[in-house]
Amino acid sequence: MAIKEYQTVNQVAGPLLFVEGVEGVGYNEMVIVTLPDGEKKKGQVLETSKGIAVVQLFGTTAGLDTSKTRVRFLGETLRMPVSDDMLGRVFNGLGEPRDKLPPIVGEDKVEIIGSPINPCARQQPRDFIQTGISTIDGMNTLVRGQKLPIFSAAGLPHNDIAVQIARQAKITGKGEEFAVVFAAIGITHEEANFFMRNFERTGALERAVLFLNLADDPSVERLITPKMALTAAEYFAYEKDMQVLVILTDMTNYCEALREISSAREEVPGRRGYPGYMYTDLASIYERAGVIKGKKGTVTQLSILSMPGDDITHPIPDLTGYITEGQIVVSRELHRKGIYPPIDVLPSLSRLMNLGIGKQRTREDHRGVADQLYASYAEGRDLRSLSAVVGEEALMDVDKKYLKFADIFENEFVSQGKEENRDIETTLDLGWKLLSTLPECELKRIKLEYIQKYGKKFMGGS
Repeated sequence: MAIKEYQTVNQVAGPLLFVEGVEGVGYNEMVIVTLPDGEKKKGQVLETSKGIAVVQLFGTTAGLDTSKTRVRFLGETLRMPVSDDMLGRVFNGLGEPRDKLPPIVGEDKVEIIGSPINPCARQQPRDFIQTGISTIDGMNTLVRGQKLPIFSAAGLPHNDIAVQIARQAKITGKGEEFAVVFAAIGITHEEANFFMRNFERTGALERAVLFLNLADDPSVERLITPKMALTAAEYFAYEKDMQVLVILTDMTNYCEALREISSAREEVPGRRGYPGYMYTDLASIYERAGVIKGKKGTVTQLSILSMPGDDITHPIPDLTGYITEGQIVVSRELHRKGIYPPIDVLPSLSRLMNLGIGKQRTREDHRGVADQLYASYAEGRDLRSLSAVVGEEALMDVDKKYLKFADIFENEFVSQGKEENRDIETTLDLGWKLLSTLPECELKRIKLEYIQKYGKKFMGGS
C-alpha cells in the first residue's frame, strides 16, 4: 500500500483525530501525525467510512492545530520486531525499550493483531504447570495451553501473587525451555518499580519479557500492551518451541481504556457504559492461548483483573468467565485474616484440571485428595455459620473436627510465604497431613488403595 499524507483534520475528540477526504485507508493502519511545531507522533486508524478516517493518537493532542497538522498513512498495521534478545528486557506498552538499552533489531517484524487459534488446529491441553502455590497446584491446577483468570479486587495482593507465579512457574520433569511474558496495564510508577525490583532481585528477569504500561501513559496504549505481549509469546512458543506463560495484569484497566475510547467515538454504550463488542474484544486476547497441533511450544495465559466493587457479576469478570476455562478467586475475607495468598478455593475452578493431573503428570492420588479437601473445607465453612447461631458446644464431635479442619486448612494449606515455593509432592503431602485430622471413615472421596499408599504415614499407620 502506498504512503498517503493529508492535511485535512477537521475535528479532535480526546485522543481521536477525524481526517476528511481520505481514500484507500485500512482499519488498524498505522499513521504518523506531524504537529505544527514539527513534533511527530504515532497513531492508528480506528475506523474509516464515507471518506473520513478516525485516527487514534498514541499520546496527547496538546499543540495540535486542525489546519496545520499533517497525517501520513503508512499503509501497514502495527508491527513489532521479535528476537531472542527480547528475553531479559523491559519495554513500554508500545514495545519500546524502558530499560535504557538499545531497541530490538528483530529477525522479523510481526503484526501484533494476531488471530485466535482455529479450533480445528487446537490440540487438547494435557500437561501440568507448577506455580509453587498450593491452592492453585493442588486444587485448581494450571494446564499448559489453558487461559485461567485470577479474579481479585482493589487492595488485595494480586500483584504479589502475579510476581510469585512469574518467579516460580515451571514445567516439571521434561527439561523443556520455559519463558514468562509479563504485561502490566495501567499501573502506577510504584507498582512498576515493584515489578522490576522483584524480577531483577530474584533473577527471574533472565527468562522473562516485561511490558509495562504506566497509568500516566496514553490510555490508548493500554489497548496495545496485551497484544504486544501475546505477539512476543507466540514468537517464542511457535518459532522457538518454548513453553510460554503470559501474565496480564490488570485487565480491568484494559477494559476501562476500551470504554474511554468507545465514549470518545460516541458509540452506543452497552452494560454499564462498556462497548457492546467488549466480549469479542476480550475473546480476541484470551483465545490466543492454546496448544497447536504440530507445534512443540505452547502459550498459557493467567490474566488478572480487579473486580470493581468486589462484584463478580460485573461485566468484566462476567464476560471473562464465559471465555476462559475457570477462575481463581482472591478473597477479601481471607486477606482480612492475614492469610497470603488469600485464594478462596470454593468459588475457584480450573475446568481443564483433570487433563493435567494424575499418574505420570502429578500423582495418582491428586484428584481424590483435591476433592476431599474441597468437600471437607466446604463442610467446615458451613459449620462456622451454624456454630455462630447454636454455639460450638452444640455440635457433634465429628462436626467439631470439620470446624477445626477449616481453620487449619486456611492457616497451613492456603497460607504460605511469598518466597515459599512448594512442589506438587509437598502440596499433596500437606493435604494428606490435614486430612489425617479427620476420621478415616470420612474420607469418602479417595480410593482406599490411595489411603493405604499415601495417607497411612500421616494417620499413624506404617
